[in-house]
Amino acid sequence: MLRCILRHRLPLRLLQVRCMSVDPLLDQLETCTGEDQVLQLVGNNKAKLSVTHVGRAINLLWRFQKEKPTMLRTVDHIRSHPEFIALRILAENKIDLMDDNDLVETLYNMIRFNVEDHDSLVQQLVVEGWKRLENLNPKALSKFAVCLTEQHMNTSPVTGQIASIVDRILDDLEDARILSSLMVSVSSVISPRLRDRLIEKADSLVETLDVSHFNHLRRIVQFLRNVKYTHRPLLEKCNQKLIQSISLMDPEILCIIIGLYQSLQFHNSEFRVLAKARLIESMDQCSDTASFTKLFATLGPMAGQETREKLEEDALKLVDKMSPQQILAVLGTMEEMECRNALLIQKIASLLHRCLNTYRPVELAKVTQALVVMRCQTPEVFTQLQKLLISHLKNRFIPCDVAMLTRVLTILPSPRVDEQIISKVESILPQCSLSDLSALALAIIKWVRTDKLSHYNPSVAYGGLLKELNACGLERIQKIDNVDLLLEELKYMTGDWLEEVLLKETINSFERLLDQVTFRNVTDIALFITRTNCLCTPLLNKIASVTVENIAKIHYSAMYAILLPFIVLNYDPPQGEEFFETCIQHFLPHINAIDPHLLVLIGYALAVAEYFPEELIKALFNIDFLSRLDAQLETLPSALNIRIRLRLMQLNRAVCLECPEYQIPWFHDQYCQQVQHRVSGSINSVQRQIHQFLGEILGGLNYVKVSVMTPYYHSIDFECILDKKKRPIPYMDQLSADLSKMQWGPDNQLLETKSLPPGAQRIAVEFLDSKAFCKNSSHIKGEYAMKKRHLEILGYHVVQISSLEWNSMELSTKDAWKDYLRKKLFDDL
Repeated sequence: MLRCILRHRLPLRLLQVRCMSVDPLLDQLETCTGEDQVLQLVGNNKAKLSVTHVGRAINLLWRFQKEKPTMLRTVDHIRSHPEFIALRILAENKIDLMDDNDLVETLYNMIRFNVEDHDSLVQQLVVEGWKRLENLNPKALSKFAVCLTEQHMNTSPVTGQIASIVDRILDDLEDARILSSLMVSVSSVISPRLRDRLIEKADSLVETLDVSHFNHLRRIVQFLRNVKYTHRPLLEKCNQKLIQSISLMDPEILCIIIGLYQSLQFHNSEFRVLAKARLIESMDQCSDTASFTKLFATLGPMAGQETREKLEEDALKLVDKMSPQQILAVLGTMEEMECRNALLIQKIASLLHRCLNTYRPVELAKVTQALVVMRCQTPEVFTQLQKLLISHLKNRFIPCDVAMLTRVLTILPSPRVDEQIISKVESILPQCSLSDLSALALAIIKWVRTDKLSHYNPSVAYGGLLKELNACGLERIQKIDNVDLLLEELKYMTGDWLEEVLLKETINSFERLLDQVTFRNVTDIALFITRTNCLCTPLLNKIASVTVENIAKIHYSAMYAILLPFIVLNYDPPQGEEFFETCIQHFLPHINAIDPHLLVLIGYALAVAEYFPEELIKALFNIDFLSRLDAQLETLPSALNIRIRLRLMQLNRAVCLECPEYQIPWFHDQYCQQVQHRVSGSINSVQRQIHQFLGEILGGLNYVKVSVMTPYYHSIDFECILDKKKRPIPYMDQLSADLSKMQWGPDNQLLETKSLPPGAQRIAVEFLDSKAFCKNSSHIKGEYAMKKRHLEILGYHVVQISSLEWNSMELSTKDAWKDYLRKKLFDDL
């Protein structure tokens, strides 16, 4: 019995010791229900606080803050509280005693409380974390990396070391939260190889994510934005998951995702339509300036008129309370919305007086651009902007800054130029990129134009500067030996300077670097050719061959961009039918995944090239598809909206004329009549000249009709009728130039056509100006070739008068012009 008692005493004693050793102070911390209790407990027990107590107290303080709505948080109050300062001192003294997780957690919480980066505690935590980097588990590593990003250390050596660790452990990472955080944190220091590995890993994890994990998806999209890589397969996977998560997202997350999509030029109609509806629902909840600014910036550009007016009314109520950065965001969005609310513009302009001095040069540039575009009528603001821009310009030495400030200065109502500015521009020319030189070229040309009205530097100085700038541009293009670098520098270049000075040398460089054209850059090269309208057959042939050989490696969404230069420039490469069919068959299986507006553009482009895939045409002219298109159009900018509606009409017309066997109805009468009423029917001086000569050749102006509107609403410059012996037939009512009142038959044929004598021929005379031809040749572009086809289907003989021939030295007399017209009218019949 004694032995039995002794046997049971030891465990009992150990149990008593364990109960007595429980930390009562830790228990008290655990029972706290608010910050005040935690701080009071810290104040009463400073001498007793261990490293565990300190870490737990700091964690609790942030947890209580995190549980509150953003507007009710008291971060500033807590950070400046004496007991919190005491906690920071204690934490700094106990860093060596912290375990790895507590160390990272303490650093994370200090950053959440906005403790300055240069604070000694924060700095020591970072240094200690760097020492322990190799021992951190993936969760702690990702949180430490987030802390470094928050401190703007995303390009530091320690971040590079984290990237190296990520590369090593990537195959074993299966937590999407950890992976996505690390992806964003190391995005600034990774190699292309690690980038591709991270994308591959993320792609394998996305499908396993629950819809509630939309923040993980958001970070993956953010990573793609950071590395400037629109990886379509991964983006589409993320997007499908995000669509399922929209009902769970708050407006702020929606705004972030839409902003990321825009940066990546990824526009998914389904997401935008659903997001727009959610944001409209949340309008009344965004009553503070921070949330309203984000809502205004995201919803404004894709909202309808009624919603825009409500947003502008709310902006007027809140703008007085906005910070300078919020005012800037609202102003930029107003420019994008093409805002014409004079009261709001005036209010913003008056508030800018207070904060212009706080803006960085690039922000001043945005302010200037927006105010000029919106035609702000506040001269005082422009005067202040001019002074600030000139001051910054004179103190800047970085070429891109000088170019940006110079360009912006020239768009002010009264640009000022002095010797110091010209000297600054001249000094940085050899260091400028092509886009910088393009901006400076626009500025110098503007100076030359305004010089006549000023008493500043003579135009001779500008001429010398422009000559030097041209030489720098040409030299830079000639020295570039990498096609991807050339594409990067050309990406943002537009305007006459590129086309008139650099285009020929640029095309020569592309031909010189032809071997570097791959499936990775064919899309960008195709876009450049389309943008410049320059026919370069070796380059186009290379694009076609690379596309056909590597079609499986190119995303189906790129087919439109790749096909476009061939269609716009009306060029068939060798084995052209194989090229077109390969591209068509590549995207056809995915037509349900392609955005409605892009599908319309693809359909129209192929119609120009005389390709009408039945599967595509039947998918486009479908009630469900047209309903989805209408919903998407309501979210698009007005210019793009107008363009898509026009392309749909043109595609409808092409299908009706060229593929009647598809039995697609013509449903654009009302649309065309509305457009016709908005378009001026005036003719230019060259057309008046041609009209007069046609009258003289045919025997009178009553033999020529002007501005004729055909069935299906093709507009013709001039129309005349010749009988079977090529004699002109007069019109009954030559006084009526408004042919919108012409009578059409039920089969969409002009009733006049039925009364034509047997063998008579209706002639359409079209004057083609320079935009109808490729930039560097007399080769006619695709849309004008299609119009000729359509007019011939409608029964016309088409005479196209080239401006290149009409304005040539050979046709410089009245008799020469008349002979030219006479041959065009009669010789080909």
